[in-house]
Amino acid sequence: MGPPLIAVQEGLGPATHGGGRLQPLLADGSAAGPAFDVPDLAVFVKEREAAEPVRWVWAATAEIYPPLVRAGVRVRRGHDLELTEALLQGYAGRWGAPRALPAVLARLDGGPVPADPPPHQPDPPGLSQGFLFDTGPRQSGSSAALADVVRAYADQQARLSAVDAPGRFRLLVAAENAGALLGVEMGHAGLPWRADIHNELLRDMLGAPQPVGPPRRLASLTAEINDAFGVRGLHPDSPAEVVKAFARAGVEIPNTRAWVLKNVDHPAVKPLLEYKELYRIWTAHGWSWLDAWVVGGRFRAEFVPGGVVSGRWATRGGGALQVPKVVRRAVVADEGWRFVVADAGQLEPRVLAAVSGDARLAAAAKAGDLYAALATDSFDGDRAKAKIALLGAMYGQTGGAAIPALAVLRQRYPTAFEYVESAARTGEAGGLVRSWLGRTCPPASSSWRDNGLDPPEEAGSAELPQGGATGRARGRFTRNFVIQATAAEWALVLLASLRTALEGTKAELVFFVHDEVVVHCPEPEAPTVVAAVQQAAAEAGRLLFGATEVRFPLDVSVVECYADAK
Repeated sequence: MGPPLIAVQEGLGPATHGGGRLQPLLADGSAAGPAFDVPDLAVFVKEREAAEPVRWVWAATAEIYPPLVRAGVRVRRGHDLELTEALLQGYAGRWGAPRALPAVLARLDGGPVPADPPPHQPDPPGLSQGFLFDTGPRQSGSSAALADVVRAYADQQARLSAVDAPGRFRLLVAAENAGALLGVEMGHAGLPWRADIHNELLRDMLGAPQPVGPPRRLASLTAEINDAFGVRGLHPDSPAEVVKAFARAGVEIPNTRAWVLKNVDHPAVKPLLEYKELYRIWTAHGWSWLDAWVVGGRFRAEFVPGGVVSGRWATRGGGALQVPKVVRRAVVADEGWRFVVADAGQLEPRVLAAVSGDARLAAAAKAGDLYAALATDSFDGDRAKAKIALLGAMYGQTGGAAIPALAVLRQRYPTAFEYVESAARTGEAGGLVRSWLGRTCPPASSSWRDNGLDPPEEAGSAELPQGGATGRARGRFTRNFVIQATAAEWALVLLASLRTALEGTKAELVFFVHDEVVVHCPEPEAPTVVAAVQQAAAEAGRLLFGATEVRFPLDVSVVECYADAK
């Protein structure tokens, strides 16, 4: 039997100490007692959390939980109706359907379904992790009666029991809801940030800020680039102008991405690459960013759990998920405290080994370096070729050096190879694929971008699908969705387990990006946190995959400055 359930009426307003109306529930969503009012919700929640485990049911964690956190209250478990509805709608093949509570209720009543309110838009690609689809995360802003919250929860419980693998799907829902709680808590805690160090870094890289126009180093590089092309007035931050300049010089390039430019022999390449790097820092994490986002020694991002269709997180504002390593020099722990930084190495290839059931690949995934083990087993010790083969299979690279490597992979690891090939065929035919726990990819009719799934450059970035692409391009998307979405689930379960393990300590989770987690803790607690992180990683593997040979090792660093993490 799980913890007692209490439904909370939405529409409490922004006040820190607002009242609320509540309803005790049974596991199926039916009433376990009469509804009642409380004058101070924060006080009531804090007292109940201290007395016994409770699962709080509400329309949207992002609306009700922040005032509680600001009042010093933490809850162990919650059920976000809108996040859960999004998962259920996706499972039913209705990805992108309205999921704010009024829409859910209208659907139950058989009436017209109102659209969700306009969402607060997440960071655009380039400032945070990329989005594959135009539809962004929601923030409902709706006010719901307590009876409606109860009714929607009961309906979701019935639908959760009807999916093909309810045990797995319920784990996904629980992890997604734990992530929603943690996202609010991390945003409140903030990432320690030294504004003085950041300012010094910017001056060293860019020169002093100018009253008008770019800083001196960017102006100097602009002149170098123009001289290299023998022109005047070229704007290096304009990809179209740069592509045309190279064309006039007899060099045809498809775009100005760094990995493309590095293969071009032209005197403009070196200053252009430096310009691109510095321009990005100046625009995304320069002085304006510092003034807007670092307050009281903390950078407080607004995290959006499940903000990307693969289940990865997004942020609204601040570009939190793509902070350059050089800027991380400003992320310094408080005096007497340390960062415990844990990064899951080779996560997606290990996930492929676990979900496919390929015994030979699983045996290789027992090693600390999967690619090295793979190379020894099947690629004559050539680690680079083994890596190309595995990444090529997951990301759909079909040309160049991948051709002979993929042939070896197909022969030696047929079960793993067929797992991603099957997902690709389903996608090419317009079908839907699911992650290990049941997160469902969007249908082929959705509008999607080329940067929502994030392959390394060696996996063949040039061949990724472009907006509106179908057929083989969608197959490349679905072949990676089944792996990347499952990797996101593993990371989310790790987070949920770690959050529970850190209860009762002073340690606080302050940052999370893809498969890396950062904990800020007093220095004497660092060994305890390291052990907790390692245990959470093992627990995530066990909860998702059961008794598998596959290991999910972490690179763990205890550092004073985030940039020093290995």
